[in-house]
Amino acid sequence: MRGALALRLIAVLALAGLTSACLVGPDYARPSAETPLAFKEAVSAAAPGWRLARPSEAVPRGDWWSVFRDPVLDGLIRAIDIDNQTLRQAVSRYEQARAVVQQARAQLFPTVIGAPSIRQSDSGSEARTTLTLQGSASWELDLFGRIRRQIESGTASAQASAAGLALVRLTLQAELATNYFQLRYQDSLRRLLDDTVAGYQRSLAITQNQYAAGVAARSDVITAQTQLQTTQASAIAVELRRATFAHAIAILSGRPPSEITLPRGQLAARPPAVPASVPSALLERRPDIAQAERLVQAQSAQIGVAVAAFYPSVSLSASGGLSGDPTAALFAAENQFWSVTGAATEVLFDGGARAAALQAAQAAYEAAVATYRQTVLTAFREVEDALSGVRILARQQVAQQAAVGSATRAVEIALNEYRAGTQNYTTVVTAQAIELGNRVAALQIQAGRFTTALALIRVLGGGWDARSLPAQGELMGALLPIDQGPALHPDE
Repeated sequence: MRGALALRLIAVLALAGLTSACLVGPDYARPSAETPLAFKEAVSAAAPGWRLARPSEAVPRGDWWSVFRDPVLDGLIRAIDIDNQTLRQAVSRYEQARAVVQQARAQLFPTVIGAPSIRQSDSGSEARTTLTLQGSASWELDLFGRIRRQIESGTASAQASAAGLALVRLTLQAELATNYFQLRYQDSLRRLLDDTVAGYQRSLAITQNQYAAGVAARSDVITAQTQLQTTQASAIAVELRRATFAHAIAILSGRPPSEITLPRGQLAARPPAVPASVPSALLERRPDIAQAERLVQAQSAQIGVAVAAFYPSVSLSASGGLSGDPTAALFAAENQFWSVTGAATEVLFDGGARAAALQAAQAAYEAAVATYRQTVLTAFREVEDALSGVRILARQQVAQQAAVGSATRAVEIALNEYRAGTQNYTTVVTAQAIELGNRVAALQIQAGRFTTALALIRVLGGGWDARSLPAQGELMGALLPIDQGPALHPDE
């Protein structure tokens, strides 16, 4: 009897496996997106020395910030992976999405329940003990692919979550690096203002000597003092802005501001060169594009789920066990029982609910496609903006340095003429103010080149690659993307 039952169950399972290959709904294909052949700004004749890079060399792999060769920045960004709570939230969201995949996958297998029980009864003349060892199993056959479409949707959503995790990670790294270069700009500005204060002190001494010699008015001394004190106040104000950036850096690295003390430093003369990749490579390098594309497949699979609702639902159930006196022949044939049931259900009327659900899934898919295409367009615009900034700021810096040189010579001439008594002190003050303004502007351009180079690395994906997205098998028990690093390339 037990052998016959086993054969029947095996036959049913084999039949189910043979008949469950049907998948209703559309098979996914990545939607098309407008992709230019080259970035306009990258091949501009006004950008000498620039070249298009092969996809494999577009930006540094992994620790992209290492191109700036700053050990302090390196240590701060590495701390993000350890202590940043925003990144931990993204990790948890990815874990949740991966659990959803595993939950959907579990529906492919039977649900088996064991239900042992023991009953003690007494009829007055005889006490009786009955032991029941009962088990049951139920299985919904995925004849039309509803469950497999759910798995497909969940897998794509989990991959989108992994891309979102990479996007959060890259955004936090870029934000910290931006704050760091702004802090270094404040350091450089403070040094400039301190040097300027020293120069104004010398100018004040000149006016005092001229006044003592009777060849200058008292107003010249007051003017020089006012100029010196104003610049000293500006230098003090820099400390507040520096402290603000230092506190932001501490929070991004996941620590209280009181635990981080950043030594003073200076901006380098120029940022590293960042070659631009070909536009088609951008589709694989940007985590936000990958996230949007994966959400398109997730919505495509939901159309299949909605279509499957129009087909019958078929399930199998079986139960069996033993029931009898445990002290007697419990395993005797008369104590055995079993049953196998097959059932099918089909909705005959639902007032258009399934049709509306299908329409909603199709509309959600179209919205996801539009979002993907808009994300691609936005990415191209951001790269062109960053390339424009890199190219134009390099030219502006050359012109601004020439202006600084001219302003410095004007101050020297004005001071010499003032000493000789052929020029009033107002001319000196005006020349000095112009010089300081030009030096500050040059420093701002220098800082802008760093933040623009950083922005270019970020909009190129920061070394991330879509091949680092977890595959469906990995989602069943893989390492987190945060543990794998920003980009893993087994073929390299």
